[in-house]
Amino acid sequence: MIKPGRMTKQKKLILEILRNTNTHPTADWIYEQARKQIPDISLGTIYRNLNNLKQAGEIMELNYGSTFSRFDGNPQNHYHFVCDGCGRIFDLDLPLMNNLEEKVSSLTGKQVTRHRLEFYGYCRECQAKQSEEEKQQPDEV
Repeated sequence: MIKPGRMTKQKKLILEILRNTNTHPTADWIYEQARKQIPDISLGTIYRNLNNLKQAGEIMELNYGSTFSRFDGNPQNHYHFVCDGCGRIFDLDLPLMNNLEEKVSSLTGKQVTRHRLEFYGYCRECQAKQSEEEKQQPDEV
């Protein structure tokens, strides 16, 4: 693990914001929250500190190949559920399947050091919304 370096007030605030939410926010959302306490903080400072915190193993970056990343205040490996309806990301309280890494290593001959697993579908709210929309559609004749 890389040494975290100096804990500036900006870095401490960003870490506090992340540890006090379970929404897996974007850097822009973190920036908006940080500005409430440090009005002159820059978006560049947010990105630089997020990168430093990630390198130090304090947070996790969730990059889904989109144009932006989401950040998780829990740096321990854990699984996520991503809602295809609203885009929210939820932590899943499931035990890690560490033997999965060993299986992949033995099957492929590659050295697996970690893995990330996400599940996709619809959260309860989006399922309820879909059910409600289906009820409101007129029956086809």
